[in-house]
Amino acid sequence: MLTDAELAARTDRAVDTAVSAARDHGYRPGTPRVLHDLFSVVVALEPEPVVVRVPTVLPPGLDPAGQAEQQRREIAVCRWLSDAGHPVVRPAHPERPVAAGGLSLTFWERLTVVPDGPPDAGASGATLARLHTALRPCPVELDWMHPLDDSVTAMLDALRHDTTHVSPTDRDRALREWAAILPVLGDEAGCADRFPGTRPQPVHGDSPAYNVLRTPDGPYDADLEHVCVGPVEWDLTFAGPEVVAAYERAAGRPVDAELLALCEAARLVQLVACFAMVPQQPGLGDGMSPLLELWRASEPCGGVLG
Repeated sequence: MLTDAELAARTDRAVDTAVSAARDHGYRPGTPRVLHDLFSVVVALEPEPVVVRVPTVLPPGLDPAGQAEQQRREIAVCRWLSDAGHPVVRPAHPERPVAAGGLSLTFWERLTVVPDGPPDAGASGATLARLHTALRPCPVELDWMHPLDDSVTAMLDALRHDTTHVSPTDRDRALREWAAILPVLGDEAGCADRFPGTRPQPVHGDSPAYNVLRTPDGPYDADLEHVCVGPVEWDLTFAGPEVVAAYERAAGRPVDAELLALCEAARLVQLVACFAMVPQQPGLGDGMSPLLELWRASEPCGGVLG
């Protein structure tokens, strides 16, 4: 388990790496400001209009080449969306992942973010529907359901020797559920067979209702690190019934409640697996514990797969 001093040193290293890489690419950063620090350290390089994202907490099994390819896809999709007129955080120079200090950085245009209260369900649903409409014709080649990669199994395997939060009984259940879920959600043909009415398309991939920046010009989509092809229901997991209803109105299409339940079950198993990352990011443990209890009280596989 990392100490507070070690966590602070990791953040400082990320900031120093971002500043150095920015200078190498022609920027003249002044005083860096950390905007976010969890799985990535996000650094504003004021007065330059650029933000650098520095991933520092990576799941087991994600090799540097795989991470860089994931970043390249995100950059390509965001550039395409922005060129098409969609409000999304746009890649900044250089429009590619930058390897520096053993880390892989990406550069993004900095937006003016305005204070915002609790998210409005109607606005969140409409914003997501707009993103899905914009993504539908995206020509960038994407993987099927990229978030369901080998890192989940690797993290569950890593939990064999750490029962601080996840008991052996929890881990066994998570492995059984993952083995049942993967042939359906992890395989495009399997998903089509089980849910013949689904219409796969490019999706955000990571809780888009919470990855929206409020600006004076309206909401901007952000953090498409897990962009992939999949069912739209994946992007609606745990958004809540009001957001789902607003999405259906804006999209003009129904959401498959059974498929959504299975997507939420998969998300919960992912969450169980993420406890393997607590030694790298100790604050995750307390934050994820309520969802762990929710999973323990839920039906296996959301009650969808028998």
